[in-house]
Amino acid sequence: MHISPYAQANVMNHEPMRPRKLLLHRKEISSLIGKVRQKGYTLIPLRVYFSRNHAKVEVGLARGKKQYDKREAIAERDAKREIARAMRRH
Repeated sequence: MHISPYAQANVMNHEPMRPRKLLLHRKEISSLIGKVRQKGYTLIPLRVYFSRNHAKVEVGLARGKKQYDKREAIAERDAKREIARAMRRH
């Protein structure tokens, strides 16, 4: 993760692109790795914030849409577009 150097700091600033540790229990990390390896799961950073001297990241496990959900979303979007066109004409 890239964390920009602090502008008002001196020469002893941190390296912006160094590898960072994921501070979780071993079981939690292996559980997340197992779920991410399954088809359709992704690990997403939800929030990044600073607490004292640590940068913290809130992560979420997300599952992709199914094919039929995508078709429904496309159909809804097309229907809304048609309604908007009809409203503009009248």
